Amino acid sequence: MFKNYFRTTFRLLLKNKTFSFINIIGLAIGTLCCLYIVLYVVDQYSYDKHHKNEKDIYRLTTYLYLTGDKHTMATASPPIAPAIKHDFPEVEQFTRVIPTLGVSRHLLKFKDKSIYEKEAFLVDSTFFEIFTYHFISGSPATAMAQPYSIVLGKPLADKIFGNEDPMGKIIEVDNSWGKESLKVTGVIDESLGKSHIHAAFFLSLNGYGEGLRSNNVWTGNNFTYSYLKLQPGASATALEAKFPAFLNKYAQADLKARGMEKKQFLQPITSIHTTSGYEVEAGKVVSSSFLYILLLIAILIQVIACINFMNLSTARASKRAKEVGVRKVIGAGRKSLILQFLSESFSLSLIGVLIGLPLLIMALPWLNQLTQADITLSFLTHYEIWLALAGVVLVTGLLAGSYPAFYLSAFDAIKVIKGNFKSHISASGIRRALVVFQFALSIILIVSILVIYNQLSFIKNRDLGFNANQKLVFTFYTDDTKAKMSSFMTDLQQLPEVKGVTKTTGIPGQATYFNWGVFLAGGNLTTSVNQENVTTDEYFIKTMGIQLASGRDFHLYDSGKVIINQTLAKRLGLSVETAPGTKLYTEDNGRNYEIAGVMKDFNYQSLHEAISPFMLIYNANNRSAGNIMVNVDSKNYQVLLSKMEAIWKKDFPAVPFDYAFLDSQVQQQYQTEITLSRIINSFTGIAILISCLGLFGLAAFSAEQRTKEIAVRKVLGASVPGLVQMLSNDFVKLVAISFLIATPVAWWAMNKWLQSFVYRIDLSWWIFALAGLLALGIAIFTVSFQAIRAAIANPVKSLRTE
Repeated sequence: MFKNYFRTTFRLLLKNKTFSFINIIGLAIGTLCCLYIVLYVVDQYSYDKHHKNEKDIYRLTTYLYLTGDKHTMATASPPIAPAIKHDFPEVEQFTRVIPTLGVSRHLLKFKDKSIYEKEAFLVDSTFFEIFTYHFISGSPATAMAQPYSIVLGKPLADKIFGNEDPMGKIIEVDNSWGKESLKVTGVIDESLGKSHIHAAFFLSLNGYGEGLRSNNVWTGNNFTYSYLKLQPGASATALEAKFPAFLNKYAQADLKARGMEKKQFLQPITSIHTTSGYEVEAGKVVSSSFLYILLLIAILIQVIACINFMNLSTARASKRAKEVGVRKVIGAGRKSLILQFLSESFSLSLIGVLIGLPLLIMALPWLNQLTQADITLSFLTHYEIWLALAGVVLVTGLLAGSYPAFYLSAFDAIKVIKGNFKSHISASGIRRALVVFQFALSIILIVSILVIYNQLSFIKNRDLGFNANQKLVFTFYTDDTKAKMSSFMTDLQQLPEVKGVTKTTGIPGQATYFNWGVFLAGGNLTTSVNQENVTTDEYFIKTMGIQLASGRDFHLYDSGKVIINQTLAKRLGLSVETAPGTKLYTEDNGRNYEIAGVMKDFNYQSLHEAISPFMLIYNANNRSAGNIMVNVDSKNYQVLLSKMEAIWKKDFPAVPFDYAFLDSQVQQQYQTEITLSRIINSFTGIAILISCLGLFGLAAFSAEQRTKEIAVRKVLGASVPGLVQMLSNDFVKLVAISFLIATPVAWWAMNKWLQSFVYRIDLSWWIFALAGLLALGIAIFTVSFQAIRAAIANPVKSLRTE
């Protein structure tokens, strides 16, 4: 029986080549997109699932409320995790992971090799008791047991040692903290799985980070990523309920003195990579809403491909009506007919998947570049993927073939053979509804493209309160290079293209690691306002193009002077005009300031966030200021950079020339949105292509059905444009209905997405009108090809059999 089904299916494919091609290519492209997106989402959710007993591992997060400011932090104060381990028997082990704060890169030296690396963490000796890594050399039990130990990732170990065994070798690590000799005690790779803690190497807190390890501040200093491994069967919820009393026990007096509210929570380790909203993450995270959007796009594309199949199958129903009648007359039951048509659907779906899989393999490099991912062919070795592919075949085959199967099998045999048959459900009505749904989805995706493009354009062109254009950033990572920064700045100022040079601890668009509360005379910590700050010199304001609202800029030797922003002045209750000259106090009586000026608010951080209290602190000789920003005016950057490189080699002969453009770094804050824009642009194009394939097939069928009508009209004098308009009118009406349905849905979806930005565009009517016109234009272009072809056909050939 099934052999007969497949033989019939094969004959139909050969007999209806155009419709078969449209169906198979549509399903193949849909499957390619759907499968890749599913693989991408599965990959993002796979982080940290390889750790042993991962369900018992939690990160300690912090909620902080301080004088009106709310902070949801991925970090905690250093002593909290050890104290939890001591007080609660349900905690099996703890470990702390500390980013190398203020150190952008490390210079690692071994013999005659010197390598810069950025990704590094300081970790407790218990780190490898909680986190599972594959040790190529060394042992997780002893890797961090001794002070001044270093564990290298395999790529870094290969760079430094090549084929030489790194175990026991001494590496010199040079950074802004100084120089230190460390012993290699392990080499690891990430072959077991991906982790949110991704590093080129790990340093021992014991010894190298002793000051951080012994820090005993309970309220502030929230700079450690703290992890707890619970005993098997222990309840995280029950443990969390004990934290308020625990904090009162150790920190109640200090919290009250500071006017601070602090809460600790447990976050499952497997959810870290796909949860956004925490301040200063250990690694790159991806928003779960972003992944849901991708899955929705995958489903929409597959549904659009299925709609094509359903539409073309029902459109061809009249061609197979007599086949159904004959089959019924000779004894075929409705069940066997349904199986026949479903087998055809499953066969086409299978062929589509089999074609889509090699297409996916070929498109993998482009798709990875599009999503900034690293999906590899190794997915073919996972049985889950083959189960997923089987599921795609079954679901697609059932979804795409269900209506044709039940519709065709319901025909009355006698009426069909006589040529007079009608279904109780209008096939043309179903087709119209599906076309409307298909184009409504396309219009929603087009609106998404336009809104995201305009929001990104708004971000790029918005006045941030400073000028990021034509700014070069040079960062220095070691004491040796920092000692020569002033000489390098002086040399740069001799270049005619250089208009300004400033030294600073921070760069706009990057996280600020320095913040504390400030208050006015007569106040205290409970009335303080938490502010972020950057230490800089007298050239920062001019170089960055920041406007002053009152007061003055820094002068040379302006020790103890600060410039605050308007938001900080307002939060302190100061008038912008009278604030200059006011004294600011901190918890440390030796660190008080005088306001020299008030600068206009500018967006130091991304437009996702509101402008927060901020100030510049004058200290031209600050050794922690490892960045130089250069304001240039040049139309030939190649020549300018070659001049700068020559100066660099003179001042830093042993250090690689390294620079960045400030505007590029600012845009990096919106990498998720940029990636989303690329994905939606590409996959929307694919969705529209699939929709057009289906519309092309329907237009061809419509023209074929009306061949004689068109011929008669031509004989009676109808013009080609008139015939084209007649054949296109039905489809134009469907697109118009699609637009009316899609507009409110698209407005709601895009309005929700824009809520993640504090500064955002308004949803203008022209965006929706343009999306509708584009969809209409695409539909008319697709249909016109077949309409023109039918209209210019020779009517004699169509009527000669009459």
